[in-house]
Amino acid sequence: MKQVRLGIIKEGKVPHDFRVPLTPKQCKIVETKFPEVKIIVQPSPYRCYSDEEYKELGIELNEDLSSCDIIIGVKEVNIEDLIPNKKFMFFSHTMKKQAYNQKLMKAILDKKIQLIDYEALKDKNNKRIIGFGRYAGVVGTYNGFLTLGLKLGTYNLKPANLCEHREELEQELVNVKLPQNTKIVVTGWGRVGNGAKEILDLLPIKEVSPREYLENSFDEPVYTHLDTEDYYAPIDGGEFVKADFYSKPDTYKSILANYIKKGTTMYIPCHFWSNKAPILISEDLLRTPNLKLQVIADISCDIKGPIASTIRPSKISDPIYGYDPVTESETDFKKDGVIAVMAVDNLPCELPKDASEDFGNELIKHVLPRLFREDPDNIIFRGSETDLNGNLTTHFSYLEDYIAGSVKQF
Repeated sequence: MKQVRLGIIKEGKVPHDFRVPLTPKQCKIVETKFPEVKIIVQPSPYRCYSDEEYKELGIELNEDLSSCDIIIGVKEVNIEDLIPNKKFMFFSHTMKKQAYNQKLMKAILDKKIQLIDYEALKDKNNKRIIGFGRYAGVVGTYNGFLTLGLKLGTYNLKPANLCEHREELEQELVNVKLPQNTKIVVTGWGRVGNGAKEILDLLPIKEVSPREYLENSFDEPVYTHLDTEDYYAPIDGGEFVKADFYSKPDTYKSILANYIKKGTTMYIPCHFWSNKAPILISEDLLRTPNLKLQVIADISCDIKGPIASTIRPSKISDPIYGYDPVTESETDFKKDGVIAVMAVDNLPCELPKDASEDFGNELIKHVLPRLFREDPDNIIFRGSETDLNGNLTTHFSYLEDYIAGSVKQF
């Protein structure tokens, strides 16, 4: 069996990302599970796992990855680090015609690189098979409670990025002290929503159905987890049909206001949103008299999109800003009448070891067998934006105008 050399590139994007696609132990697992595979790791001073940790397990370290057949990373690879005629796998952030990566995509084509985009890897049912969404949900929800404690002035949590690992983060949750009338709404399931639920279920907060949330009174903290049909409804008053909503979202309207106006204290958006879909929370809704909403922990983080208060992303080092519904502008989040917004757009980076291990497990389970062995569902082909001949693949031919310089985003 022909040897396959798999390179792990150092993350070159600034600010530096500490995550890795495979931990040292996972590298050994890969070499054992796939004897034909040899892993080479490019040294880096920024990873959450040191070069020495890879070396101690017998993983080769080499600055030069030119001998590798496939090179993997996490975030976008710098243009100067691209090696012609290779297969690269990373999050390219080009599928939605992101203007800031147009030059990167053009360079990938010019260098005849096969780009396999994690975001495009889907099973035969067109469901994504890998991502960091779970830890976006975990960290984002934790940050939501951190924000709520600061907003109410009732408790403090250690920032997630200062926790050594998830276990320490979970131990911090004992400090959460919530008023009895606390009500929380979560939108969206999938990896992100399920990650959010993992944190919520560690707290003394009762889960209630959407109907109970709207109709009942409670003398304890509660939360409800909404699916799409709970917060969107057909404009004509007909029945919600998920397939119809995804194909014709403009024929639907948001009914999330019904929940937000029902004494909601914190809203945690974990949904996927298309800009063809109706907005969820308008400026007018946030100006509703006597609104109880104190915090929006926007894990989805669509800037100037479905949630009026998410006017910019925030940083791990400064994760919270205030939104004044009257002036529609940013201000001190602790002021009365101001909504505290947590909108960090790289949440998994706050627990890089845990997030990396979770991602690596999914990579080994769902992706690498298709990459190195049989791929009956053509997962790798369908997840490749470009081929080794310098062309866009058929599934990504819609990017032609993007490559040509027209960068209108979806």
